[in-house]
Amino acid sequence: MKVFNTLSMKKEEFVPVEEGKVKMYVCGPTVYNFIHIGNARPMIVFDTVRRYFEYKGYDVNFVSNFTDVDDKIIKKAIEEGRTADEVSKQFIEECKKDMAGMNVKPATKHPLATEEIDGMIEMIQKLIDTGYAYEKNGTVYFRTRKFEDYGKLSHKNLDDLQSGGRSLLVTGEDEKEDSLDFVLWKPKKEGEPAWNSPWCDGRPGWHIECSVMSKKYLGEQIDIHAGGEDLVFPHHENEIAQSEAANGKEFAKYWMHNAFLNIDNHKMSKSLGNFRTVREISEQYDLQVLRFFMLSAHYRSPLNFSADLMEASKNGLERILTAVSNLKYLSGTVEIQTMTAEEKEAFEKTKEFVTSFENAMEDDFNTADAVSSVFELVKYANTTANGESSKEYVDGLRAVIVKLSDVLGLIVEKEEELLAEDVEKLIEERQMARKERNFQRADEIRNELLEKGIILEDTREGVKWRKA
Repeated sequence: MKVFNTLSMKKEEFVPVEEGKVKMYVCGPTVYNFIHIGNARPMIVFDTVRRYFEYKGYDVNFVSNFTDVDDKIIKKAIEEGRTADEVSKQFIEECKKDMAGMNVKPATKHPLATEEIDGMIEMIQKLIDTGYAYEKNGTVYFRTRKFEDYGKLSHKNLDDLQSGGRSLLVTGEDEKEDSLDFVLWKPKKEGEPAWNSPWCDGRPGWHIECSVMSKKYLGEQIDIHAGGEDLVFPHHENEIAQSEAANGKEFAKYWMHNAFLNIDNHKMSKSLGNFRTVREISEQYDLQVLRFFMLSAHYRSPLNFSADLMEASKNGLERILTAVSNLKYLSGTVEIQTMTAEEKEAFEKTKEFVTSFENAMEDDFNTADAVSSVFELVKYANTTANGESSKEYVDGLRAVIVKLSDVLGLIVEKEEELLAEDVEKLIEERQMARKERNFQRADEIRNELLEKGIILEDTREGVKWRKA
């Protein structure tokens, strides 16, 4: 399996730190508003990477944080007369709803920055003790030049950065020993959330948060660190400096970054009025269409969002859904049960589509080519399965399409929704079973409804039901 490593700027063979296991950290969103489609791209891309590793039998420990203390969160809280904690908690829940809509699997752990402050203070103190950091008037800075490998990820030269102008500097530069030093801890301002530390009541810098959360939940060395290409510098560069200075070992073996997403060939920005949230997209399209759209290009290629491309994605996804639906219908109507000799030979050809799918994914997760392989498989199914086919053959074709689609996080086999009258009939049957003390059948009906997203509640007024 080849992975493009931002560190070396080339594709490398993937060799895990620990055989059979993948430790992966993906920088999550800052939760002060609904996530936008720029946030959605890394979520979908690296969820798909995770799914492929799991498909290949790896045990994946996938950690993705929520940045729940930040200037933007504080600003919104002040504007709305709320606490920063209230704002962040609200938008963490909203983010999780959007992630579920895009079929992004929950991380093994979703750490919150505010719950890991003690670990951040501990790492900062270690950096001070070893001379990599220093304190001035309550602010703690990292000595960038002391870390000899600084710039190895972004491939930037320190002297070039020095002459690059004041845009790279942060407030308080006059206190710093060097203009390139960055903040690890800063004093609180009036009305801001703060935590006690040996240096002052304040809060951590953004970069230290991910270093600490990654170390706590994945260990000192991880396999993959990922995020959008906008995080390469300074965020990921600074993470490497802090982590390797504190831990004395290579932080991450492979660095993966997805390219930018534009809107109608323009960079997304509020000033241009082309800022689109995932929630807004969900009002026009099933979020599975957004996922399909995101996977239609290689993750390192810039992607342009437009109405025409979303319609094309909707149609493309519909082709797969229709094929699966047709195969499901055939399965219930065909008369022959087991495959004929000719069908067995025809079914063997599906292995070629699976191989081409895997080859695409093994080549730096080329989802665009992987989707093409699924389309080829769909075309093959459409032309070889019919009313004369066996149930075993059509079920086999459907299973392969569903399995490969699932690796891409595409739900192509949807449960048929129960009508209200069907639910009532099953509840009635369950009540009768209970009267007859056939508790096994009663439990079967409850479980059957639960699998279809219907929750039963036994109340004094009788049985009530609701959708999960």
